[in-house]
Amino acid sequence: MPRERHETGRDASDPIVEVRNVSVTYDLENRDAMVLDDVSIDLRRGEILGVVGESGSGKSMLANAMMDAVEEPGITTGEVRYYPESDAAPINVLDLTDEELRELRWEEISMVFQGALSSFNPTMKIRGHFEETLKAHDYDVEEGMERARELLSDLYLDPDRVLDSYSHELSGGMSQRALIALSLILEPEVLLMDEPTAALDLLMQRSILSLLDDIKQKYDLSILFITHDLPLVAGLADRLAILYAFELAEVGSTEQVVSNSQHPYTRALLKAVPNLDAPLSTMQPIEGTAPNPAHAPSGCHYAPRCPLATEECHQEQPPWFDVADDQRTACFHHDEAEEAVALEPGVVDA
Repeated sequence: MPRERHETGRDASDPIVEVRNVSVTYDLENRDAMVLDDVSIDLRRGEILGVVGESGSGKSMLANAMMDAVEEPGITTGEVRYYPESDAAPINVLDLTDEELRELRWEEISMVFQGALSSFNPTMKIRGHFEETLKAHDYDVEEGMERARELLSDLYLDPDRVLDSYSHELSGGMSQRALIALSLILEPEVLLMDEPTAALDLLMQRSILSLLDDIKQKYDLSILFITHDLPLVAGLADRLAILYAFELAEVGSTEQVVSNSQHPYTRALLKAVPNLDAPLSTMQPIEGTAPNPAHAPSGCHYAPRCPLATEECHQEQPPWFDVADDQRTACFHHDEAEEAVALEPGVVDA
């Protein structure tokens, strides 16, 4: 069966970034290891899109591919189209020269990595990171530093204290917020966030997510938020994209995916989430393990762990099925998923 797994059309959704048939492979001793498998998805203008999946599912690789930042020997194929304006011709990111990529990154599409301490040079004060970034892109430093102060203030930080500190002199939450401010210093349109709160305690995670919503509104951002923590992002994201073993399983509005998911993996993921309002016995881990990148199964990658899998699932890639308004799932047996993987009411609050 031909594989037709795309989000199509440019109607009211108005994508700012379109990812089409993007794969990332590594040649490991003459055997290709697939770490992103034919992914097609849109990041819409002004939205927060949560990309959720287990460790090793390909989430970070998706963000890197969107900036053409996959390091060698990784090979990225497919198309990534960036639209600076709604009616503008697209920029084909994977076709850009090194100089064009240098301008695109930070100025148009910026990224916040997991763990601020590994992103900052420990021998340089935070001020130096801002000034260095502004100079590298030929921005007015004095004007840029005024923006830095505004950004830091918006993130409830004392600009003077932060700018005159080394990263190790700041708490984890302060460092992460300073990194978010740095990522926005050149006024990008798109912010890619790779597990930005994973190293923080729950209270700080919630605090930063609340700030992100305010920052998105003030600076008119489109945000891709990558996480393994579905409950964390459910209260923030407009839509969710569920990634399993290098391929997309389900995409839809957060409310629909949380309350009416139609893919057995999404439902199993929700069932594995701790719920204070339900007995502990209702929380069940997903049996089995995700596939090795060098030994991905034929057909649906979730089939070896799926209670609904048939021979068709093991042999053929499922296409996208429209299961609700603005909700799609890649499962031959989506109409049986609700009964096969029952959920307690209110498992996650969207």
